[in-house]
Amino acid sequence: MAKTTLVLTTEAARGLVSMREAIALVEASYRDPDLGLLARRRIHTPLRHPAEKRWSMLNVIAGAVPAQGVIALRVDAAHMAKPVRNGRERLEFRGDFSGFVLVWDMATNELLGIVHDHAISALRVGATTAVAAQRLARKDARILGILGSGKQAAAQVEALLCVCPSLATVRVYSPTREHRERFAKGLNVEVVPCDSAEQAIRGADIAVAASNATEPILFGEWLAPGMHIVGIKSSTRFYPQRELDDECARRADVIVVNLKEQLEIDDQEELTVPLRKGLVPPERIHELAELCRGRAPGRASASQITYHNNNGGMGNQFASVCKRVLEVARERNIGTQLPMELFVTRRGADVSAP
Repeated sequence: MAKTTLVLTTEAARGLVSMREAIALVEASYRDPDLGLLARRRIHTPLRHPAEKRWSMLNVIAGAVPAQGVIALRVDAAHMAKPVRNGRERLEFRGDFSGFVLVWDMATNELLGIVHDHAISALRVGATTAVAAQRLARKDARILGILGSGKQAAAQVEALLCVCPSLATVRVYSPTREHRERFAKGLNVEVVPCDSAEQAIRGADIAVAASNATEPILFGEWLAPGMHIVGIKSSTRFYPQRELDDECARRADVIVVNLKEQLEIDDQEELTVPLRKGLVPPERIHELAELCRGRAPGRASASQITYHNNNGGMGNQFASVCKRVLEVARERNIGTQLPMELFVTRRGADVSAP
């Protein structure tokens, strides 16, 4: 039978890999000593539009995970605008978009599949948070406070419940009462809707910001010894945004980011501002791969404040999760199979550059 390249739409790919399995896959990818990464790059090109200023965005992320024998490229194209709502500029997307993860077999350079990326977005972000939390959160953490009530927030809670079995209560705050009450009904754990961000965070053992806010909503003055805090705002120079204030970084004893290079490329202000102010010494910031390989310190005592800045998508996340998504889809005969020969050039004896 001829080899095929499998194409999975968002609907076809959704639910094929559980959060628990995604955590194990992402963790293994960060432990790979030969992990290869290309930091996220974006191109924003101005568009002509009669009603508002718009941009075309091209987003590119790549990674190679030799231990799993896979290379992945995440690429998507979308239109953006920055309208002013209630006196504040907001980033909004316009119209249809295209977003794919291309997955190659590293040994043969054959394209194994193309996965629409929207299905795994919250899954791989949540899994990455969980990988860090296993090493940074206290083992006896019982209360999780979360700011936000959307898909990303739900994935954060699901992931943390997988790796922090002692968690018994989730406090949730979002500005709309209906949203936080609906969020509370969707979780299989005690959930307490809160009337303010401070009420959700003060006294929690783990605090997560997973909202659409663009200015700080989680403040360092609310933190207590022993807390683990998480930010997932993947800010860019095109649209700077943050959810944690400078005091969060200043008070943290241990700070871990997905990729230091991304901080500099995008000037991610949750950490670059306190760095510039001298509130945080550069040597206090470590990468998640270093943490997973035992080359960076995790939590050393129950009283430390630890901070994971989940600061952007990385190619290893897409590679490890999407490879498994494709495997499960093939097992279940899901998706559209195309002739692999459409996506590969057979070189034969030719040794010239492609």
